[in-house]
Amino acid sequence: MTLPRGLGFGAAGIASLYTEVTDEQAHDAVSAAWRRGIRYYDTAPHYGLGLSERRLGAALREHPRGEYTVSTKVGRRLEPGADAGDDLANGFAVPATHRRVWDFTADGVRRTLDGSLERLGLDRVDIVYLHDPDDHAESAFRDGYPALEKLRSEGVVGAIGVGMNQAEMLTRFVRDTDVDVVLCAGRWTLLDQSARTALLPTAVERGVCVVVGGAFNSGLLADPRPGATYNYVEAPAVLLDKAVRMEEAARRHGITLRAAALAFCMAHPAVSSVLVGARSADEVDDCADQFATPVPAAFWLELRETGLLVTEEP
Repeated sequence: MTLPRGLGFGAAGIASLYTEVTDEQAHDAVSAAWRRGIRYYDTAPHYGLGLSERRLGAALREHPRGEYTVSTKVGRRLEPGADAGDDLANGFAVPATHRRVWDFTADGVRRTLDGSLERLGLDRVDIVYLHDPDDHAESAFRDGYPALEKLRSEGVVGAIGVGMNQAEMLTRFVRDTDVDVVLCAGRWTLLDQSARTALLPTAVERGVCVVVGGAFNSGLLADPRPGATYNYVEAPAVLLDKAVRMEEAARRHGITLRAAALAFCMAHPAVSSVLVGARSADEVDDCADQFATPVPAAFWLELRETGLLVTEEP
C-alpha cells in the first residue's frame, strides 16, 4: 500500500467538534490543506454524525480523484431517528439527527461503508479502518476484520486497518491479521510512548504502515496551560508541568512545542503519516508551518539530559 508520507488531514474538526464550524470554514480548511501539499484525508461517520464525510467529500470533489488518499471507518453505524437536541455529549455541536450503533458484523460493516461512500460522493475509498473496537474485540476479529478482507479482495477498498487510542490491541491486529495500516492515536507522542514497546517494532517487522493521530494529546502539547486537555480531559498537574518544561526548552532552541511534537511523531521508521485535526485554514497553515520546521538536535539532547524524554528517537 502506498500512503502519502508526511502530514495528513484529520477531518473531525470540520464536523463542528466541540463548537460550530460553518460549511465555508470547513471548505477553506480542506482547501488550505490541499494548497499546503497534504494529500491524505481521514474521516469517519462518527465525526458529526456524517457531517465530516459530507463536507470532506464536497471539498475534495474539486480535485482529481487519483491525486489524494481518503480513509473512513466502520464500527459505528448511523441510524436515523435520535431524540431531538444536539450531539455535544459525543463532542460535536450538531443536531442529533442520528444515533450511533456499535456494529462490527459483516452486514454492519458493509452498510456503514455504503453510507460513507454516499456521503463522500465516492465509489470507493483507499483505506477503511475498524473504529475503536476496544470493547468489541471478539466481534471485530471474528466478523469485522474478515468483512474488510472481503471488501479489499473485491476492490471496494484499497487497504484495510484498525484505528484506536491504544497500542495493545493494535499490536494484536498487526501480529495476527493481514492489515495494511493501523491508526494509533495518542500513544506515540512526546508525553506517551507506549506504542514503542511492541506496536512500532512489530509494524516494521510485518511491513504494516502506521498513521499517528493525536500528536498533541488532544491539546496539552499544542498549548500547555492550566485547564489544557490531555486525552480529552483536564490534564493532570504532573503532565502539565512536564509539557510546560518541554515548551520552555523548545523556546530556548528557537522552536515551538508544536513543531517538536509533530517531528517526534514522524521520528520512528514505522510511521508513514501524522494526522492533524484542523478547523480552519489558519490552523492548517500553522500545522504545516510547524511540521516543516527543523528541530535542532540540541533540543532532543536537552530533553534526554533533563529526563523529559527517554526514547532513542529522534
